[in-house]
Amino acid sequence: MPLIVKDYSWTQTETLVYINVPLKGVKAGKVDIFSTDEYLKVNFPPFLFEVILYAPIDDNKSVAKIGNGVVIFTLYKKEESIWESLALMNVDKETLQKKRENAVLKAQEKAVTDTEAKAIKKRENEKYALETMMKLEDEERKRIEEMKEQERRRATEELEQWKEKQRKEEEEKKAQQRREIQKLEHEKKKKKDEMKTYSKSVSECPRKRTTAKTGKSEEISLPPPRSAGSIKIQFTPRVFPTALRESRVAEEEAWLKKQADARRAVNADVSELKDLKEEERNPDWLKEKGKKLFATQNYLAAVNAYNLAIQLNHKLPILYLNRAACHLKLRNLHKAIEDSSKALDLLTPPVADNADARAKAHIRRGTAFCELELYVEGLQDYQAALKIDPLNETVNADAEKIREIIQGTVPDSL
Repeated sequence: MPLIVKDYSWTQTETLVYINVPLKGVKAGKVDIFSTDEYLKVNFPPFLFEVILYAPIDDNKSVAKIGNGVVIFTLYKKEESIWESLALMNVDKETLQKKRENAVLKAQEKAVTDTEAKAIKKRENEKYALETMMKLEDEERKRIEEMKEQERRRATEELEQWKEKQRKEEEEKKAQQRREIQKLEHEKKKKKDEMKTYSKSVSECPRKRTTAKTGKSEEISLPPPRSAGSIKIQFTPRVFPTALRESRVAEEEAWLKKQADARRAVNADVSELKDLKEEERNPDWLKEKGKKLFATQNYLAAVNAYNLAIQLNHKLPILYLNRAACHLKLRNLHKAIEDSSKALDLLTPPVADNADARAKAHIRRGTAFCELELYVEGLQDYQAALKIDPLNETVNADAEKIREIIQGTVPDSL
């Protein structure tokens, strides 16, 4: 049976009620406070303070503080008035029990209401966060689209400038050719006029000779000089200056024909490229664009440029070779191997004209293999590159390092 605390004190104003309940040596951590607008209870075993308030209070504003061995309540009255006492007087046990039950029910209803309010507030916060996230994503998407549009405009301007430069160079070249032709025609006409004048003077000028028999001079007419002409000389065409015993003319001509056919094999019917402008459907222009982007370390954009170029023409080995370099920078190692292998497939037959490209393809594929710790395969590619360019000291040094890694004499790094 708890001990009822009766030595509490209280004061009031028209709006507030102050109650001091002594804790009688009980620690603050063991104090349990329960309150509603009409009921107040402080349980700190073995003691109990309980009171049915004289009038309702605002339970939301009211506060309780525990400290210095006492609980201090500050209660806000719902109606301004002076209470005759702190508690209702002459309350029987049945009424007290009902008040307790009502207080518990109110507390439960309040807890349910607070839980629902928290849930609603949480949903509102989640909705607000979702709307904010969607707004940020929309702004980011617009920013990316704007960047793409700016890049497209810049690329279009560069293409227009390139086309204008090409047009001016072509016009200048044609003008130079016209000037040279006019000059040649003028010189030819001048020589022709000179020859006519000379022939006329020779034909009109009588020549004299002295005969041995008579000792008299006679006039003779000489024939005019022959007219000028041109002799056509044809030489056997030779593309590669190779000794006949080492000649690979058939392979070299096959390579040149293959490159010429590849240049003409442009596919403009790809559905993904229908939105591109006419100037953007030029594989050579896209290749130069990719080189510029690579030089500025914008490797992802360079890959996109080479992707478009390859869709337009998938037979040019330089496109795969350059894209392999971009994939190496982005550490897309398997894609770098795939592109290097594709470039090597296209760089056939092996001739002197494509030796440099084949060496680069082997080096890039070998580098990708080594980055994947496939050192044996990497060494094979480096050795293939050295067969093409045996005097390359850098490749020779890298190949030696790979050998040392395979033999376990150095750490796994290049």
